[in-house]
Formats: sequence, structure tokens, C-alpha cells
Amino acid sequence: MRIFLICLLFISPKQVFGESVVLFLGDGMGVSTVTAARIFAGQQKGLQGEEYSLAFEDFDNLALVKTYNTDAQVPDSAGTISAILTGEKTRMGVSGIKSIVERGDCKGALENQLPTLLEAAEQAGFLTGIVSTARITHATPAGTYAHFPDRNWENNSELTEKAVEEGCLDIARQLTEFKHGDGIDVILGGGRSQFLTEDDKDPEYAFVSGKRTDGRNLITEWLESRSNRSYVWSAEGFSKLNPKAKRQFMGLFEPSHLQFEADRPKDLVGEPSLAEMTEFAIKRLQHKNKKGFFLLVEGGRIDHGHHAGKAYLALTDTVAFSEAVEAAKSLVDPENTLIIVTADHSHTLTISGYPSKGNPILGLVDNMLDATSKPYTTLGYANGPGYQESIPDLSKEETKANDYRQIAAVPLYMETHAGEDVPAYATGPNSGNVSGSMEQNELYGVMYKTLFE
Repeated sequence: MRIFLICLLFISPKQVFGESVVLFLGDGMGVSTVTAARIFAGQQKGLQGEEYSLAFEDFDNLALVKTYNTDAQVPDSAGTISAILTGEKTRMGVSGIKSIVERGDCKGALENQLPTLLEAAEQAGFLTGIVSTARITHATPAGTYAHFPDRNWENNSELTEKAVEEGCLDIARQLTEFKHGDGIDVILGGGRSQFLTEDDKDPEYAFVSGKRTDGRNLITEWLESRSNRSYVWSAEGFSKLNPKAKRQFMGLFEPSHLQFEADRPKDLVGEPSLAEMTEFAIKRLQHKNKKGFFLLVEGGRIDHGHHAGKAYLALTDTVAFSEAVEAAKSLVDPENTLIIVTADHSHTLTISGYPSKGNPILGLVDNMLDATSKPYTTLGYANGPGYQESIPDLSKEETKANDYRQIAAVPLYMETHAGEDVPAYATGPNSGNVSGSMEQNELYGVMYKTLFE
């Protein structure tokens, strides 16, 4: 008996948890982004970069995932997260509803909802969490808890009159009025303005107000609806939270998206990193939890860096995303926790031009000029705001600067998503089912099996 008790004392806390799932989604993190970020991260450490590996590249299993929406060859984040978290592909711009529903059709959306994996986890008694560097009401995080026929309906002022009459709720209300289980346990990201009224001044920026026109402060309502809830909006507040407290936590650290990782040190009151938020979420969801948990972690601003045509911003956020994966790896037991790292879609980023091995990934190709005898960058975009009719002499430009915009082949106000397959890396229980060429909605089945079968 004495030996038995001694053995119990030495059992790792990780070993008593039920099977869990951590889904990491790098928004817009296609293969070219992974490759460029790998080289970039290695070069930041003084290496040539090509042989370096990001935190998820040593996972046991790898697949290529088809990302199309049911009505689009090149997808958006709403339709793709819906496929991943409901098991059914749907249209561009909608989430949590069947593909028969047209975008903007409130009545159709209410009648044709698809349950999400997070909702199912809550109903089964699992703990749940959402972490994102984007607005928590943005397409990807919203896809965990909301059902919407238009991704732009983040607050009530964005709803059409018809949608209001037919009873649709904006995405922010769907979060604060979440009805499944005992509620989401960890919510960390941006998007304060979606929850505050026009008369509410933002606590960080005196010139910013909320966006709601219904007079409802949803943060206050969320806090007052249960006694075990805590809300923070700054790095200082976040640092004081205790992940071992049996509470539900909400942290909204910006009126809109969080800062780019490159800009985060300059934030007025500070913001936690994606790795810090991930670590907190896992510690909270693990604490005295024998059932298991489901957690979504999104590197949302990778996508925004690409849309701006600024590779530096996208790559630094990809490296920060990798650091979040590394944090998770150090905290979970691979025997009972499935980790999937994937993307919702890719971007038009290209790596080209025959540069020498070890050449700075953000620099100029070192051994070749273009057809007009001018230097050019290794990284570029197929389209976007970086288009120039006449290519300047790039030898006189700082192509490694934070705000440098790579040249694009086709002029667009904003760079677009791309339609090629994206990678999915997996380790832990059932990770062997992530292999070969997969439909995006098949990832749902792998996660569902881990939690419920």
C-alpha cells in the first residue's frame, strides 16, 4: 500500500487529464510563408536559415489540405474555419451554417446551423478556450462559437434591418450570450470596440469609442451574468491573473486587432505575446481537469501582414506563432493531447530568383539582376499594393525594414489570399490520420475522434 501511494505522488499531473485538442491556426500561413519564416527565424539567430526548423516542423505527421469554399476556388477565413470546426465545407463569408444558405440570409442561417466542435466540447463537459491576435469576433475565432451568414456582422451596427427583424444576433452577442455547457473558459484576443457602446470610451485610447449602437456594454453584461468571471484589457492586468483560479477569463487587449508582433513592444500599456496567452490558456484548461479540453490558438496577423504586402510583418508574426506552438509543446502530454498546426488558406507570397544559400530572405537576390539590369527582392507578391509601373532601384531601398512593401505583379489595393493547398502538421493521439492529401473538413473528424471516441 505504501509503495502504491508513493507511486501516485510521482505521477505527472499531465497523466491524469483526459484527451485534449489544441488547434493552432496560422491565418494565411501557406507553404511559402512557412519556408520564408523558417529561413527568417534561423537568420535572426545568426544561421544561414535554410536548415532551421520552426516548432511544428518536427511533428510526426504532415498532410496537404484543400482549402476551397463551396462557392470559391480561393477561400476566405470564415468558410474555411467553418469546414475545420463543423466538418462541412460552406460558402465564402459565412460560418457555422450549411452551404445552401446565401451570404446575408439571416432566416436561412437560423434554420440551417451546424454545431461547432467547441460547442460540442462544452456540452460534453470539456473546458474550452479561444486565443487570437485578431479581434475575437473576427472570422476565425468567431467560427468556434458563432453562426453567421455574414462575417462582417461583428457588432449590432453592422446588421441589416431585416436581419434584426428576423432575430439574428451579432457575433459579439453570440459570444457573451453563449449557451453551451457552462461557457467558454478562456477568451484572449482583441476587439474591445465590438463589445462597447458609442458612449463608452476605450480604456487605452481616449480618442476611440465603442461601435455598438444598442446601448449595451457586453463586457459588463458578461461579467455580471456569472460570479466567477474576470476581465482584463492590459498587459499589467493579464500578469495578475491566476490560471489556477477556477474562473472564466476574458482579455481584450486592443479596440481592434492586437499589434503586429513587430510593433507590440511599442504598445502604450503593453500586450501579452501569443506564446504568453497560449501558456496561460493551457495552464487554466489543464488545472484540476480530468475531462480534457479544446483550445483554438490563432496567429491572426500573419494574414494582415500579407494583405498589406509587407513580408516582414507576416514573417515576424509567423515566428511568434511558432513560439506559441513551442510553449504548448512544453506544457501538454503528447500521449493525451492532439496538436494540429495548420492554416485556413495561403497568400500570394513567392520565393524566387536563385539567391545564394544564406542570402537574407528579406534582401535582394545577390547573384542576378532583372531584365532591365536592376536588383530585385527574393520575396514578392503576385498581387497587391506593392505594384509599381516603373521598378525603382532597390539597391537604394531598405528592403529589410519593418514597413517595407514588396513589389507586386498585379495592382490591387490589398493583396489577396491564394488557392493552393496548405500544410497541416499533427502530433499526439490520432495524429496519424493527418496524412496525404486531405479535404479541409476532414480535420474536424480527427479532432472529434480524439475528444469523443
